[in-house]
Amino acid sequence: MKVRANEEVREALGEGRPVVALESTIISHGMPYPQNVETAMSVERILREEGVVPATVGIVDGEGVVGLSEAEIEELGRRGSGVPKVSRRDLPVVMAEGSWGATTVATTMILAAKAGVEFFVTGGIGGVHRGAENTFDVSADLEELGRTNVTVICAGAKAILDLPKTLEVLETKGVPVLGFGTEELPAFYTRTSGLSVDRRVDDAEEVARIVRAKRELGLDGGVLVANPIPEQWSMEPGVINAAIEEALAEMDAAGVHGKECTPFLLAKVKEITGGDSLDANIQLVYNNARVGAAIARAYAGL
Repeated sequence: MKVRANEEVREALGEGRPVVALESTIISHGMPYPQNVETAMSVERILREEGVVPATVGIVDGEGVVGLSEAEIEELGRRGSGVPKVSRRDLPVVMAEGSWGATTVATTMILAAKAGVEFFVTGGIGGVHRGAENTFDVSADLEELGRTNVTVICAGAKAILDLPKTLEVLETKGVPVLGFGTEELPAFYTRTSGLSVDRRVDDAEEVARIVRAKRELGLDGGVLVANPIPEQWSMEPGVINAAIEEALAEMDAAGVHGKECTPFLLAKVKEITGGDSLDANIQLVYNNARVGAAIARAYAGL
């Protein structure tokens, strides 16, 4: 597989300095242009301010890139949803065709691991969709977390999902779910879900030691760090849950399925909440970047 890491990323990895990967689906499918590009560049800026080299991951002309240039991020943002959303199954097709592609959590993990990047910051992971007992709709993100050696820092699984079933699959896959400063799994837009994480961790150094222990044991697979959305941006559970239920009903009526579910639901929830959900999404990504940077720095210092 052709994977290109930019010079800054290669140098940092060679010198043992911290690098944090970022996905590109949030750029192409997560929000409109130019807000998508502005948000992506803001996350990179936060990582740099925190002493970490950012590596936004994407596919350019059939080549996996770990560390997109500003021009490449701009182009992804301009093309928007015209760029295919690429998960594991899509990767060989897009590369063979020489196309552009936006990487999901799963594909970002694959390319980051191939470049030697341990840490990856995102908004929320995919998981088991509601009604999966009938549709078998389970995100490839969970499979990747069970097999690929990347630590993912997020605000939990997206709230549109079946969170109890998502945790059950992560347990089966052997993925440690660590709550950063919390004993409960965050529910993306809200700080709590009523579901317990495997372990509460209260500082970046503790996370770094757990990741190192997993790597030294030779246990393949990721570590999931669930970091709650900041209090001031957390949405009222009743409001967001009502919006999600309405969005799910509209999705079923429209016959949307497969990888189109998440973009449809997030866009619909944004519409129902008058944009509040998108504002929360952006702020939780910024917060995850700061925590991810601290963990990457701690790991580099071990």
